[in-house]
Amino acid sequence: MKFPPSKWGGRRPGAGRPRKDGQSHKGVPHLRRAALASRFPVHATWRMAPAVWNLRSARSWNALAPAIYASAAEGFRVVHFAIMGNHIHLMVEAADRVRLARGLQGLGVRIAVRMNRMMGGRRGRVVGDRYHARILRTLSEVRNVRRYLLTNAAKHYGTPGPDPYASQHPVTPPHTWLLRLTC
Repeated sequence: MKFPPSKWGGRRPGAGRPRKDGQSHKGVPHLRRAALASRFPVHATWRMAPAVWNLRSARSWNALAPAIYASAAEGFRVVHFAIMGNHIHLMVEAADRVRLARGLQGLGVRIAVRMNRMMGGRRGRVVGDRYHARILRTLSEVRNVRRYLLTNAAKHYGTPGPDPYASQHPVTPPHTWLLRLTC
């Protein structure tokens, strides 16, 4: 016996699990990250959750700066950073892919605790998505990313001169030769 065709099920627009928290962007895909050698720095970007306040304020800076400056762990260092309105750019060094993930995980926890405390004892998600990481393999890539971190706010916010929410000098002394040449 053959059943008549149904309008239920199957592939169709709008099908599937709804996005949580009204997310409109797809975010960072859940793919295996590339292998990382300790000689290469990484440009990591983190988007914050929609409910988190503007990161480019004095109150947010007072919460974020100590977390970033205290983020050095064994095999993980933040060298440069730039804080934008709803995301953070980081230039980091890590011994391998696992140390990168663990170091950013620890930094994310520090940021979440301090930002939630700053927002009046709020509880909940602060980091909105997985981090996006790009391995910098050449000197020109490192120079371009460093310039991008230092001048991105001028392009988006029109701030003249050095950005107060970006590290003009290395947070920790760089170990990789690519960063030592550019810092």
